[in-house]
Amino acid sequence: MLNSFFIKEYKNLNIKGITLDKAQLENYMEKMASDHILQNNSSKETYPIPKCIQNFEIIEEVYNLLNNHIKLGLPIHPAGEWLLDNFYMIEETYKMIISQMPLNKYTNFVGISNGSNKGFARVYVIASEIVAYTDNKIETKTVTKLLKAYQRKKTLSMDEIWNIGIFIQIALIESIKDICEKIYFSQMQKYRVENILERLIENKEELKFKNLGEYKQRVKGYGEMKYPFIEYMSYRLKKYGKLSYSYINALEEQVNKLRNNNK
Repeated sequence: MLNSFFIKEYKNLNIKGITLDKAQLENYMEKMASDHILQNNSSKETYPIPKCIQNFEIIEEVYNLLNNHIKLGLPIHPAGEWLLDNFYMIEETYKMIISQMPLNKYTNFVGISNGSNKGFARVYVIASEIVAYTDNKIETKTVTKLLKAYQRKKTLSMDEIWNIGIFIQIALIESIKDICEKIYFSQMQKYRVENILERLIENKEELKFKNLGEYKQRVKGYGEMKYPFIEYMSYRLKKYGKLSYSYINALEEQVNKLRNNNK
């Protein structure tokens, strides 16, 4: 459901990193500046807007899913609560990005001519590095210090400095999309748990379970059981007290089999 089609004409900037402290990040920015070999323009194949559109479609899809799950009474992933509260701000930011970053403007930025980020706008790479290595915690003072650190080795144009904000927002949309994919997976595991339980409970008021054999087959069918499924199934079963002991045991039995098979 989240497999949006990949736009082959454009390259994707894929920067991942662990959180660095300010001193480490300033040193990293200096080294990055030293490593960069520059070209006059960015390549149109690295234009970030098609991917930004794709990212927002995923964010919007997960937002709609969460609203549906609220109606179904499903608990929402903590990050999902944040998305529900902030979606319209994300949407406004997305619309601003689309309107303010046409292709001809992007290609006029200085590009990188070496390494894995060849062809990408330098300012886009810098913004993505800042987002990746600060764990999305963007502060104006921090960004200013990091740009100064970069400029100890290479000078940025005023156009790049003025537009660093919009490229940071593009990178943040990418990061939010990554989080939304995790939210989607977690929510779908809960939905599957509820579907299984709905077939096994005769009367939701009396909470009488039936057909342990069917339950075992359904759990066994999740050969690729993931932690969110196991955690939520266990949580839901425990709410039924003694009635659920045999079902919890069956779940634990299947989990142990999977662990042994993966050794």
